[in-house]
Amino acid sequence: MTVSPPILLNTAQVAERFNLSASYLNKLRLTGGGPRFVKIGRRVAYDIVDLLEWVEAQKRVSTSECPFLD
Repeated sequence: MTVSPPILLNTAQVAERFNLSASYLNKLRLTGGGPRFVKIGRRVAYDIVDLLEWVEAQKRVSTSECPFLD
C-alpha cells in the first residue's frame, strides 16, 4: 500500500488561494473556528484536504443561519 504525502500549503498560499488575509488565518488559529493546521517546528501548514473540508463546513443556505449552533 502506497501512502501519498499530504499536500501542505503555508499561510500565504492559503490566503491567496482562498482570497483571505493572512492575518485572518492567524486570528482563526488563535481563536479557533478555522481550518485544521499542522505545526512542524515553527512552520504552520495546512493540509489541502482539511482546507476543503473546512470550506464545505462553511456553506450556508441563509445569512440568518448561526454557524455556532452546528
